[in-house]
Parts: sequence; C-alpha cells; structure tokens
Amino acid sequence: DAPAACCTAAANGSVWFNARYDMAVGPLLKGTAHELSSDVVQWWLTLQGPPNGVHLQAIIQQLFTVLRVPTSGLWDPSHCRTCAVVGNSGRLKGSGHGLQIDGHDWVLRMNRAKIAGFELDVGMRTTHHFMYPESAVNLGPGVHLVLVPFKPLDLQWVASAFSTGELTHTYVRVKQFIKADRNKVLILSPAFLKYIHDNWTQHHGRYPSTGFTALLFALHACQQVSVFGFGADSEGNWHHYWEKNRWSGAFRRTRVHDADVEFNLIERLAAEGRILFYK
Repeated sequence: DAPAACCTAAANGSVWFNARYDMAVGPLLKGTAHELSSDVVQWWLTLQGPPNGVHLQAIIQQLFTVLRVPTSGLWDPSHCRTCAVVGNSGRLKGSGHGLQIDGHDWVLRMNRAKIAGFELDVGMRTTHHFMYPESAVNLGPGVHLVLVPFKPLDLQWVASAFSTGELTHTYVRVKQFIKADRNKVLILSPAFLKYIHDNWTQHHGRYPSTGFTALLFALHACQQVSVFGFGADSEGNWHHYWEKNRWSGAFRRTRVHDADVEFNLIERLAAEGRILFYK
C-alpha cells in the first residue's frame, strides 16, 4: 500500500473505533502538577501489589531532574508518519519481513527483542524500544527507551539507572545501569495505561501487555501503523522468535494479560482498516 493512501488514522473512524479511541489521552508522562487524576493513581498503584504510602508527585519530580521533560505531543497531523510495531511472536521466524519493517519511519520493538541473526525476518532498525525494569536491555545510539511503568518503583528505577545506580532490585534483580540515550527516554503515562485497560481491553486481564500498549502508542502517534509478530505461530504455539523451545509461551497462561482479547482487538483494528496486520 502507498503510505499516503493509508494516512487516515485520525479521520472518520467507525462507530466501534470511535467508541474506544480517545485522541485527548496523551501517551506520555509530562511531569506537570495534577496530571494524574486520583482514579488513575488509585488503579495504577494496585497493579503490582498493594501501594505503600508513596509520594508519587515527588517521585515524578525527581525523575524529571534526571530525564528530559517531553517537549511536544507525539501526533503531528502535518506529517504522514509510518510506524511498524514489531512483536516477539514465533510467527516472525521465516517471515522475511525485515526489509519491509525497516522501511517505516518509526520501528517499535519491545522487551527482550533480539535482532542479531534474525535481520531477514525482523529487520535491523529500532527507533523506540518499550520496556519495564524487569525486561530492560541496553539500546543502541539514537533509540528512544520507552518505559512502560507498572509501579512507582519503575519510575525510581529509570531515574536511578541513568544516575546513581542505587536501585538493583524490584521483585527480581534488575539492571543497575542502562546503556541508552537519556535525552531520548519517554515515560508512558499511567493514565494512558488505564485508558487502554478501560477503553480497549475493557478490564480483561489485570492490565494490557507491553506489546498491545506499544500498538496503542503507535495509533496515537502515527498516521499509518503496520503490525508484525503478534499472536501464535502456525502451530498454535506462543513463543518468542528467538527461542528454540516452542512450549515456552508463558505469556498466554499467566492471565495478567488476556492474550486472546488483545489478539481479537488487533484483528478487529485490521478489519476496520486502522492498521495493516502482517500474519
């Protein structure tokens, strides 16, 4: 498809799409006072265990002494930005999608995505890498680290990992320091996660997966979204494309995320012409 022909992501959606998509919800945490409503904070603080009297505003302020505050919104209507959201599904293996993926303006990857040895199938470029402390990897120069925070400690970790390195544990051992461009770090807003949970996955699962969150980020930042590497492989296995073990698809079984509901939403978005879904 010629990208220009698909640059309609914000225009005239269907009733189904318009009931869910809210352009007013910004994906990024900005560090302004009162940007998170009390119901967002209440929901977010319970995602990974009971809240323990944290001073969230102080944590966010501290975070933005280490990191840059995002200067502008992501949506630029004057530009037809094309984005590839690259999941980690085993169905990418042998797909030969690499060149096509690399042809997008932005290439979004997540968690422990591997490129070396898989370039023909997954491409070589990355512009945005979505992660949380327990899935963190070092990034090459010029790549945006996009933090998906599930708890206050995640915000403290990213500040620490770019400064003092004082934080080494969350519920497991995590990277003490991270190699990445600190000027390009983006923090997703808990309000954006709650919006996905309320409007899209509609309370199936405890909270949305990193992959589905990255896809929604793309829908809010890009005019054309192509989606690769989501869902089971041809034999119905949920594993990662770099894993030998086909039965390591713990993702499907945890019920933290509802993989089936998310997959159905991706298929519906494709049917509605909102995304191009490569299977």
